[in-house]
Amino acid sequence: MTIKRTTMQLYILLILTILTQLTSCHGQHANQKIITNQVAKGDTVKELGGSIMAIYQDKKNQYWFASWETGVYTYDGKTLLNYTTKHGLPNNRVDEIKEDKSGNMYFVSCHPYSTIAKFNGQSFTKITPTPSSAWKLQANDLWLKNAYQTEKVYRFDGNIFYELTIPHPPNLTNPFEIYSIYQDQKGNIWFGTNPVGVCRYDGKSFDWITEEDVTEFRNEGANGVRSITEDKMGDFWFNTENRYSIYDSITLKSNKFYTRHESIGGLDGKKDSDLDEYLSTVRDNNNNLWFVTYRHGVYQYDGVNITHYTVRDNSKDITLFSIYKDNSGDLWLGTHENGAYKFNGTTFEKFRK
Repeated sequence: MTIKRTTMQLYILLILTILTQLTSCHGQHANQKIITNQVAKGDTVKELGGSIMAIYQDKKNQYWFASWETGVYTYDGKTLLNYTTKHGLPNNRVDEIKEDKSGNMYFVSCHPYSTIAKFNGQSFTKITPTPSSAWKLQANDLWLKNAYQTEKVYRFDGNIFYELTIPHPPNLTNPFEIYSIYQDQKGNIWFGTNPVGVCRYDGKSFDWITEEDVTEFRNEGANGVRSITEDKMGDFWFNTENRYSIYDSITLKSNKFYTRHESIGGLDGKKDSDLDEYLSTVRDNNNNLWFVTYRHGVYQYDGVNITHYTVRDNSKDITLFSIYKDNSGDLWLGTHENGAYKFNGTTFEKFRK
């Protein structure tokens, strides 16, 4: 009997020790739930999967590639690793990649439900955000998308993830979802929606742009505001042919929130063009704007001229999704079915390690 009691006591002590270790490691963030406390080594692979929708280069110059089907990949210049649900990632679809000031990585899945996974370089932690109505804007905040078909976003202040609901634009009650988040040069946060336009939050108020070109897209609003960027003059582009002045002296003196300008029109120069809406935009280090279309390649705009770059595999145009500028200013493309492409100064070529 003495031996049995001692065995039981040791067993209970072991369980309590494990629980104490888990709590002490992660108790400081009440809204984080541990998935695994084991090192996630990842699988060494020879190439990326076909679906690469987002690309990110971290502070250590390591590349991350987000897939809608096969989790996330990382490349350090030598080895290509793949992380999936078997390594602790909560969802094999990843829509967004962010990094905090400490170098922790966050992977957001927006479908079929919202998940946030934190990766500290060794293991994954699933984040459970705290619902809140306390909107704030701080310099080092991270802003992330929620699930599709919701009006919510996440704000991370370095300690807690808050789940926030964006208020509707004036006189509009249509349900909407968040397609893009952008922090402008003045530190204000912009939300691109489908289908009610664009919202700016400056820490005090919400200002909306609900012009027709950012609310009524072809295919019954399927496109939405997927991308937001500023050009060299500080004007905003919302993946449409128009541009918007926000902080210029003329707009500020007029006491208006914005001034809309007709701009380049269709990328192909045609009057009734199908290429006056894009999927993704970015400004390069030479202040050129780059526009990604779904099936018609990439267009560069230098402020005067438009240059077209085809992106093909075996002489066939491929379906694109996003464009990303890395730490060195190099441009990358995310695609639906053909992995990632990198611009070599002349053309976009498929990434192979």
